[in-house]
Amino acid sequence: MTVIMRDLRPDVRTDLEAFARVRRLALPFMLATPESVAHHLTRTHPDAHFRSLVAEEDGEVVGTAQVSLAHDSPEPGQGSLNVYVHPERTRRGAGSLLVRAAEEHLVAHGATKLYSWVLDEPANRAFAERHGYGASRSAHFLRLDLAHRALPPLQDPPPGVELRTAADYADDPRPMFELDAETTSDEPSDIDTEFTDYEAWIEETWKHPLLDLGLTSVAVVDGRPAAFSIAYTDGTRYSTAMTGTARAFRGRGLAKLAKNASLHRARAAGYTEAFTGNDAGNGPMLAINKWFGYEICATEVRHVRERV
Repeated sequence: MTVIMRDLRPDVRTDLEAFARVRRLALPFMLATPESVAHHLTRTHPDAHFRSLVAEEDGEVVGTAQVSLAHDSPEPGQGSLNVYVHPERTRRGAGSLLVRAAEEHLVAHGATKLYSWVLDEPANRAFAERHGYGASRSAHFLRLDLAHRALPPLQDPPPGVELRTAADYADDPRPMFELDAETTSDEPSDIDTEFTDYEAWIEETWKHPLLDLGLTSVAVVDGRPAAFSIAYTDGTRYSTAMTGTARAFRGRGLAKLAKNASLHRARAAGYTEAFTGNDAGNGPMLAINKWFGYEICATEVRHVRERV
């Protein structure tokens, strides 16, 4: 069996389908479609030097990698590579080929510290350690059974609060950008992120093919988006991409309010399971998701390699 590595071809539909298929097999709790794979490759900011790589075994795509620089971080020289191999095609060299190619690409563009998410399983952690990566923070994938689990009842917003959807901001999404930038900067992470480029955010985030404007809930206070729960859907599954509250409005239950409204609409639309992810140290959000009935279905550990 011969394994080779190459770049993903964004204009070849079968390539995109194969990439998405491997990602879904390796991470069944994350949404991936050919359209979302193409979007990341073609819409990510040029300064990220983003690449999507595939490993082929006798013509079949068996491994994938997404590689980028953290161009929107105040700390330069940080790169990320996330490598996933078909669960039935491991231990054949695909992962190592992808890691080497990803590292060479990132180092060539100035990276000195590399991060990679690894499923919290002995074989995966050992693979990362063999390539010089040490364990850092962890994060959980969570699942909610929308078909059978009772959701908290819908409640009327408190005085001065209005519930809307992201579709209400289709003509002017800048208020959504401002809320996303603030909440993302406060999210626990190894890599600090600063959203300052509105046009880049429009291309990468607002135009994301998985973003469901109608199911994304927004709690509005005095005309300003104060909290939101961003919904992604792929036609069959629903996922929360981000739930957050602006600093001035925290402690008022607005994130719960927005997320509950989104979940109820998702169930009414026919979605039977909901997914989300939380940093293991994000106690407040983990508590909210436990209140909704989410259960941890997998854990990833972020690994880092310094002084590449």
